[in-house]
Amino acid sequence: MVKTANDFGSQGEWPSHPELLDWLACEFRDGSSPGRAWDTKHIVWLIVTSAAYRQDSRVTPEKYQIDPENRLLARGPRFRLDAEEIRDNALYVSSLLVEKLGGKSVRPYQPEGIWEAVGYTASNTAKFTQDHGEALYRRSLYTFWKRTAPPPSLITFDAPSRERFCVRRERTDTPLQALVTMNDPQYVEAARHFGERIINHTCDVDQRLDFGFRTVTARFPSSAEKAILKTALERQVAKFQQDPEAAKKLISVGESPATKNVQPSELAAYTMFASLLLNLDETLNKN
Repeated sequence: MVKTANDFGSQGEWPSHPELLDWLACEFRDGSSPGRAWDTKHIVWLIVTSAAYRQDSRVTPEKYQIDPENRLLARGPRFRLDAEEIRDNALYVSSLLVEKLGGKSVRPYQPEGIWEAVGYTASNTAKFTQDHGEALYRRSLYTFWKRTAPPPSLITFDAPSRERFCVRRERTDTPLQALVTMNDPQYVEAARHFGERIINHTCDVDQRLDFGFRTVTARFPSSAEKAILKTALERQVAKFQQDPEAAKKLISVGESPATKNVQPSELAAYTMFASLLLNLDETLNKN
């Protein structure tokens, strides 16, 4: 409603819906029911469950001509998820996410030696030491942050460096982002566990395809999409059956052990299939 979120003063742009902004401010301050005053969760819930926010992001040529920047809320918002949300989503659908609240900061997977170039010798952050166990799978909110050497997998998705305040995050699209979600140990391990979920769901391949796709997109695949997914899976199965060493190497990524109830070649194939699903545009973007 206000494009200049960093400037609500006289130099900023006038709100597109000033009456609505006033109403939301009063609702946040007073609450429409007892106990709702200054309730942040309530106001967020009110916004995201509104008819305006829940609109489809697709737009007709006529609506686009009238409202190209969506200032009049002619369509729903469409944007890439934030860095922390992308990581947490991958951990969640793979059943790896540790949902415990509170506690100290954690140090999940990061490149070796990442702090050495900027760390003081006597500092307790001179050298990065990775955590183990459930600390690897805590929400991204709890990731320890060294401002001079922030986590690369989060910075690549435009997470603020925290060296200065950030009113609105930038959203960029670069090849590095795909390299992170396809190759970072956190995402490869998440894909393996998601692949295990898909395999354990049922023995029927078609139902596995439906389950995996619906888990990440909240809808069933069309017949054309399903055919593409099936072909991709069959190619991966054939590839890893011919190269069992590559399969073993793939499923060994990450500290959590691979299941022994599934053949390595099959698990590797479903790991790649799960990675494909986690990298779908529809998975990484809010429609």
